[in-house]
Amino acid sequence: MMTGQSVGEKGSVVLKEFKEFALKGNVLDMSVGIIIGAAFGKIISSIVSDILTPPLGLLLGRVDLASLFISLSGKHYASLVEAKAAGAATINYGLFLNNVLDFLIVAAVLFLVVTWANKLRRQPAIATPGDRECPECLSRVPLEAKRCAFCTSPLYPT
Repeated sequence: MMTGQSVGEKGSVVLKEFKEFALKGNVLDMSVGIIIGAAFGKIISSIVSDILTPPLGLLLGRVDLASLFISLSGKHYASLVEAKAAGAATINYGLFLNNVLDFLIVAAVLFLVVTWANKLRRQPAIATPGDRECPECLSRVPLEAKRCAFCTSPLYPT
């Protein structure tokens, strides 16, 4: 189907649309968040591997968690590096445990950040003579409302 545009004109339209999309505020905010998140992930990985797992390994009998593995080839290897050098198939459960610990710490920190941000966003409900509190969600709604605008519960005259 012919639209009357040349290939060069179509390309500039697409480029213009992409530029508008890329420069929207939420796209830029998201990209900054992803970059900061990646850097944050590296910091958490360093905390886990360099600070938390050495004392944990000491408590477990001077074991480096990252070097724990099971060789599937049937041969015994002194270390994970030796097994990998020999090309042996291994189950690296120590590295898996480190990654689980990474995840749990990131999840806990994100939970704390989101909880803190939600507390900052909450604004105290200011009672006015023309509204009342929803008995279900405790939001402020107009006196004349028949349903809560927040939780859609029916509101009965008081």
